[in-house]
Amino acid sequence: MPTVKISDYDILLITSGINNKRAETILDNVEGIFFTGKDFDRDAPVPFINDDIKNFNKFIGESRYFYTQVKEEGIILYNSGKYKLSRRRKLNFDEIKEQAQEYFDKKNANDFLDTAKYNYDKGKYKLVSFLLHQACENYYYAIRLTFTLRNNKQHNLSKLSSSVKRYSDELETVFHKKRLFTLLKAAYVDARYNPHFVVTKEDIDKLIPKVESLREITERICEEWIYSYDEKKLILYFLIITLSI
Repeated sequence: MPTVKISDYDILLITSGINNKRAETILDNVEGIFFTGKDFDRDAPVPFINDDIKNFNKFIGESRYFYTQVKEEGIILYNSGKYKLSRRRKLNFDEIKEQAQEYFDKKNANDFLDTAKYNYDKGKYKLVSFLLHQACENYYYAIRLTFTLRNNKQHNLSKLSSSVKRYSDELETVFHKKRLFTLLKAAYVDARYNPHFVVTKEDIDKLIPKVESLREITERICEEWIYSYDEKKLILYFLIITLSI
């Protein structure tokens, strides 16, 4: 049975002084008009998102990656001219540490790994392979966000792995067997859509310890990096004191 992947995009509406309930009512009407006559099997889905200008500018000022990326790469469809977007500013060590800790704490990877183990006991090995892929993807996301405060949506584990290996040599040793890593990469699509995709219990028995190893490395290097901001702050403080003498 053939399947198709429709690329989607979002429309962000930046408003001022409109409460969430009112905004939802307006957007429901807009969506109804927008989707009239559309073919849902062929036309890309378009989520409408609302945000307040004060909140949006606050996060741009804090250099939050999603908001700065929207400003840098988004296409303006309409501008009332009443407001201007803020500029990102340079963060101090306390702010960088706070964001890094926040991104690290919010990681979903452990939930995917726990759910994978739950379904392993039920013998759903194909589903487990997809959940393990998602766990790895989110561990890599956690590393990127903790170390850089930025992240681009990416599902290719090869590209994700390559993007984080600079932060620890151990990351290159997790998946040293190419066949298992190739199977894990393929699981993102094939475990859901390919009826002929085969994953054995033996494969999963080998993959779970590797994902657990990735979890251990991720948590350790991220915690060490977050802690290092206190040391960097202290070094900068003594440097300033020294230069002022």
